[in-house]
Amino acid sequence: MRSAWRRGMATAGAAAVLTAVLTAPGAAADPAVSTGPGVEVEIPGPERGDAAGSGHTRVPRDGRDRPSPRLSAAERSADGVVTKLLDNGSTGDRLDIVVVGDGYTATELDRFHIDAKEMWAELAGVEPYTTYQGLFNVWTVDAVSNQTGVSGDPGPETVRDTALGSSFWCDDIERLLCIDQAKVDGYVAKAPEADLVVVLANSAKYGGAGYNEPSETLGYEGISTASAGNEKSGQVAIHETGHSLGKLADEYFYPDYPGYEQYTGPEPGDSNISVLTAGDMAAQRAKWHRWLGEASPDGGAVGAYEGGGYYVTGLRRPTDNSLMRSLDKPFNLPGIEAMIAGFHRHARLATAVTPTERVLRLRDTARVSVPRLTSPDGHRLTIRWYLDGRELKPLAGHTRVRVTDLVLWLLDRRTHKLSVTVENRTAAVRDPEIAKALKSTVGWNVRL
Repeated sequence: MRSAWRRGMATAGAAAVLTAVLTAPGAAADPAVSTGPGVEVEIPGPERGDAAGSGHTRVPRDGRDRPSPRLSAAERSADGVVTKLLDNGSTGDRLDIVVVGDGYTATELDRFHIDAKEMWAELAGVEPYTTYQGLFNVWTVDAVSNQTGVSGDPGPETVRDTALGSSFWCDDIERLLCIDQAKVDGYVAKAPEADLVVVLANSAKYGGAGYNEPSETLGYEGISTASAGNEKSGQVAIHETGHSLGKLADEYFYPDYPGYEQYTGPEPGDSNISVLTAGDMAAQRAKWHRWLGEASPDGGAVGAYEGGGYYVTGLRRPTDNSLMRSLDKPFNLPGIEAMIAGFHRHARLATAVTPTERVLRLRDTARVSVPRLTSPDGHRLTIRWYLDGRELKPLAGHTRVRVTDLVLWLLDRRTHKLSVTVENRTAAVRDPEIAKALKSTVGWNVRL
């Protein structure tokens, strides 16, 4: 949960949900707000505008609390099947996305797999996902529903018997697509690992939701729900990963809405909103000061633009119109840096192919697997080998080293430590604390 939003709740004094309304295409929506029990979710912006979100509300974790579908023997055999859609290596060293579908019958699972591939393709088309897609594994888990489609489509009176209990009109908001979290977790748990979860509804209706609280039971960062058949819903899901993986605040705000005229609280902890002006930020070397003045992918230069974190004044954002404010926009430079940090929080750059538990001898070879980057600027990972902490410079860039290559250092017949460090020295990261985390090391004991 983002601290700026909690402070906003106290300022607004909201005690009930206010239905989000769009007054004109492209205009900001009124915030929908709730302080009740349940789980906090972000509401997508209205379909006719470009706002990425419309505030937050709290919904029950169990959705509409319907019983799970009763399946035939044939349907049960298909239910829960796990497929690795994208394989980039060990689950322990990769960021694992688990995609579960809802509203797909047993005969429609092929359609679900196509929808999941299209979802990943859309995600991978956005930087920094494009460059770092080698850090990801993508799993699908088949969830068999008794009926096609999901509840609330086309109208609130529509009720369908589905595996995850997905439903539009959640909290009386048409585009808010909620799920039964326990049922989702039951399917997610079948995958070997989950760092992020996407639920695809078998629907063309616009909608989605961002469940950005980490799972207490399975540990994943959050759930993004989206309509598989709606072209804008995928952008909603990508925006939500900005919260779950990048820990980014919303950069949109609410003009002419009571309680959001001016922020007067302390400096937020979120990396992409601040009370500081560009001049103060540069002087204090705070927040995104390293990016000030740089041209950003979302247009214009990085500065400190008035409005953000839901407030019209008092909080500032790095650029005028990034993906954390509007759909179909790229992440801005500070946002890209935060996303890269989030990727590396789950994925390691060096995976030992040769087991590290045993001592390597003369006929052995130390092998390491390194993910492939697809950076358009040709950026590559740095690979360096060390023996007892001393760099073996001739071996730089290698992914395998034979013990025979080290024989001159092993003549004392003592056990030595061979290690390899893989580092991502990307220009997209300027914060030295984040840069420290873009490094992985594995090692072996070696002797003649």
